[in-house]
Amino acid sequence: MYKKSEIRFNLFYNRIFICTQMFIKSFFIHFIFLTFLSFSIHSEETKLIVFEKKAYQESIAKDPNRGLVNLESIPNIVLEIRYATVNNFTGKKIYTTGKAYARKRVAEALRKAQMEFLKQGYAIQIYDAYRPYHATVTFYELIKDTRYVASPKTGSRHNRGCAIDLTLVDSKTKQELLMPTEYDSFEKAAWANSPISDPVTKQNRDKLIAGMSRFGFRVNKTEWWHFDFLDCAGYEVLDIPFEELEDDALRKQI
Repeated sequence: MYKKSEIRFNLFYNRIFICTQMFIKSFFIHFIFLTFLSFSIHSEETKLIVFEKKAYQESIAKDPNRGLVNLESIPNIVLEIRYATVNNFTGKKIYTTGKAYARKRVAEALRKAQMEFLKQGYAIQIYDAYRPYHATVTFYELIKDTRYVASPKTGSRHNRGCAIDLTLVDSKTKQELLMPTEYDSFEKAAWANSPISDPVTKQNRDKLIAGMSRFGFRVNKTEWWHFDFLDCAGYEVLDIPFEELEDDALRKQI
């Protein structure tokens, strides 16, 4: 026979045990729910939106400033679109035509920078500007190093029409100014703050970075030639071939 005190103790112990089990079960269910909710919210936030021609047309109908501008409309601009040739890090032609486009506000800022450089006897030479999303996927499959190519999970400012790869040339001879490395170099010497022993080369790089910074562009830290337009919020990744941008309905000028 159990004593009353033993019975009370056992009942108390059982209640504690049951309550503990219920607490653990409840905590586990809430933990799973919150984890799932957090994952869902994170997935929503990082979901990549890629616009093709129809969605792009709808967006610029609502806001013409979102349109891509043909950068050949900028006076004395020089195009050297490397991905339309085999002279690039892939060794293959990525683009079928050597064109350069950027969002309207980006193109307007680039035009201002060009006018300033022309006063100094230089001109901007463009290596690349708007880049269709499928090209970024190709680059990543080859390199898989997000210091130098964008991840397809996020896309790049090039895909959004908000980045320009460029250098300076003599406005009369069209001779490129000396820079630390060739375009698309993966050397550390290509970093925007790498030490430069040659004073002329350093002066040229500094002139380029300072001139672009005055008009709202920031140099990429690992690529002296890559300039992001800072005021680029809200622009979607685009995957529109250059041929489709040649349509009269899509071609913009500044």
